[in-house]
Amino acid sequence: MIIVVGVGADGMSGLSDQSRSELRSATIIYGSKRQLDLLDDTVSAPRRQWPSPLLPVLEKLLDDAPADVHVVASGDPLLHGIGGTLIRLFGTANVRVLPHVSSVTLACARMGWNVHDTEVISLVTAEPHTAVRRGGRAIILSRNRTTPLTLAGLLRQHGRGDSELTLLEQLGAPAERRRDGTARDWADHMPADVDDLNVVAVQYLPDERAAQLADDAFVHDGQITKHTIRAVTMAVLAPAPGQRLWDVGAGSGSISIEWCRGGPGCTAIAFERDERRRANIVANATAHGVDIETRGAAPGGFGGAPAPSAIFIGGGLTHPDLLDACLKRLPAGGRLVANAVTVESESLLAQSHSRYGGDLRRFQHYQAEPLGGFSGWRPQHPVTQWSVVKR
Repeated sequence: MIIVVGVGADGMSGLSDQSRSELRSATIIYGSKRQLDLLDDTVSAPRRQWPSPLLPVLEKLLDDAPADVHVVASGDPLLHGIGGTLIRLFGTANVRVLPHVSSVTLACARMGWNVHDTEVISLVTAEPHTAVRRGGRAIILSRNRTTPLTLAGLLRQHGRGDSELTLLEQLGAPAERRRDGTARDWADHMPADVDDLNVVAVQYLPDERAAQLADDAFVHDGQITKHTIRAVTMAVLAPAPGQRLWDVGAGSGSISIEWCRGGPGCTAIAFERDERRRANIVANATAHGVDIETRGAAPGGFGGAPAPSAIFIGGGLTHPDLLDACLKRLPAGGRLVANAVTVESESLLAQSHSRYGGDLRRFQHYQAEPLGGFSGWRPQHPVTQWSVVKR
């Protein structure tokens, strides 16, 4: 059995009687140096500091173990902690978790925020730009003392300089400290002596949250699935939490970005042959706080890519064998959606519909524009869309 004990910055004094008893009766204890140093002399078991890389050691944690193995972790081990990894490796029958109050709960208590209304974003392993938001509030779990400065700079860079930041250090410990400011001010004058053990509470301002982004929210050269068609395309793609999209002929990456915003844990890989457009995808992903892997042209860029849950084809349909290559790599139950604006691409979709079934639709979009002293309807390019679920 692996017993995971959550420990706060206040060390042994903050533990429950059950957690203290477990640690004092342990035969061996694993953890990071900081967590192991929080244990006092009443804990006599040998202490083993985690090496790097960590996963190979975790996979062998129970090999030849003469008794229970104890692990110490920060706060709640099931909140962006090692507890979930151990349960995934060994199953719930072999892992018992004794949680402490998490840093998120402590931070929300200091801020007076409801935990259920607050987003939690871990930058311990994720890239800092994934904490950029267009509104709302979040508790940011920092990697180290440099995270608050990096975050402040990114928020200012992407039009969120008025965002209110609260730096909370050593939460729950005697040396706990709070400092308040804005992203704009901290980007140039970050508070000194930031502790490595910190979280940042962020109120994102200005608050410009939208269910779907406008076209001008993206950097693009005209190669973009426009707002109206993007809405119907996302409705058909129907992202679910944790799913991965392949965005083929991604252009500006607008579909990938909407997909990643569509559910917790959604990820995307964008395939785009044009180098400048790939740069636009990276810029757009950073501006909207999502992490999108960019690759070169499809189908050549497919090699080694993690399997998709769904595939969207927004460009390149006339490339020989592209459609067949996408269908081949789509797992059973996966959804493929393709949009076409040219006669040649439309013909390919009609043939695919005849061969594989699915749904074939055509959208005609009109935009009101000035016509003399009045207004008239100007037609946009019609879009043909084919969608199919692989059997």
